[in-house]
Amino acid sequence: MKPLIVQKYGGATLADPEKIKSVSSRIAAQSKENSLIVVVSAMGKTTNSLIDLANQVSGHPQRREMDMLLTVGERISMSLVSMALNDLGCPAISFTGSQAGIFTDDSHVNAFIKDVKPMRLDEALKNNRVVILAGFQGVSPVTKEITTLGRGGSDTSAVAMAAAFNAERCEILKDVPAVFTADPNIVKSARPLSELNYDQLMEMTFWGAKVLHYRSVELAKMRDVTLYIGPASSKTSDGTIVKKGLNMFESCKALSLNSHELVLGIHCREKNPAKALQGLQNLLDKNQIAFPQLLSCETSLDKTEIFLTGPQEIMFAVKKELEKHPDFTLLPTDYSTVTLTCTGATSPEMTQKVLNTLTGKNLETQKILISAMSLTVLVEAPLRKQVIECLHPLI
Repeated sequence: MKPLIVQKYGGATLADPEKIKSVSSRIAAQSKENSLIVVVSAMGKTTNSLIDLANQVSGHPQRREMDMLLTVGERISMSLVSMALNDLGCPAISFTGSQAGIFTDDSHVNAFIKDVKPMRLDEALKNNRVVILAGFQGVSPVTKEITTLGRGGSDTSAVAMAAAFNAERCEILKDVPAVFTADPNIVKSARPLSELNYDQLMEMTFWGAKVLHYRSVELAKMRDVTLYIGPASSKTSDGTIVKKGLNMFESCKALSLNSHELVLGIHCREKNPAKALQGLQNLLDKNQIAFPQLLSCETSLDKTEIFLTGPQEIMFAVKKELEKHPDFTLLPTDYSTVTLTCTGATSPEMTQKVLNTLTGKNLETQKILISAMSLTVLVEAPLRKQVIECLHPLI
């Protein structure tokens, strides 16, 4: 029996018909040696276009209807890839998340996978067909509603399938050759990383690395799924391998720089942090806005100070709701985070290096956040690129 590999193709690799044909040729060639489940994202900027469309017809699009709308993007990709494969003489069949048995909680826009029962996929694989799966989506068995897993959720779909089938590995195939020490569009000297462990990649993705969705790495660690991140254009590449046990001896070593471009700072009149967060969640729920990623929440004088980040469309919606709200005050400056993922982050040596480097360039930090494997500085958004370029030589 041929070994099973799960592959996930990002939207940039499927951006037009020619790229879809190219990806399909690659899949057809690899299907001769492997059984394949292929998870696809929406073509190019399709998701962004659908969000813009929703905002043109509604000031507060219902989250249920957003799920119905956004899942169309991946369905377009899955059907086109399946058509191209069948034309190449490679038997293929496409499935939505619900058809594939991806069961989630009943949350819209940011659902979590609760179970996977891929009977139809198993049957298709036994009949020697390539399975094409629409990423980013599932179904709630309680409400029977279509749900989505959040921006980047196709990565999570792929890892969940790899775990369910105990696949050899899960390949995340993109228009970049590997995971880099920093965004190569900002830092020209950024270097590819050949291997990482789950904890390192989890820290990187939580703090803004766009190579994978944070939750997919978390799931891969829990289910011990070997990950490969590499290019969709070539048959073989060094890429980046992610699995347990790599780079685990103690050292004080910086691995990569990541960032969140837009971070909002909020002051709440309620000084109890739990009540402040609940009040903010209630407000966003009322206005059909998904709660963003929480970076920091603490009492400051007689207020609660909250820092949030997330997809641009969610952050703009949050900003709009809070601008004139009596209980919440947006801090007047937009912020960014820049994070050094490293072993030995809790060592004072690493913090001193970072602060001395930034002080030497007259770059001011607003806040420092330290975790077991990262050191994060909060800076004013216009300084983001300068801070990344300044700190990269520490790696």
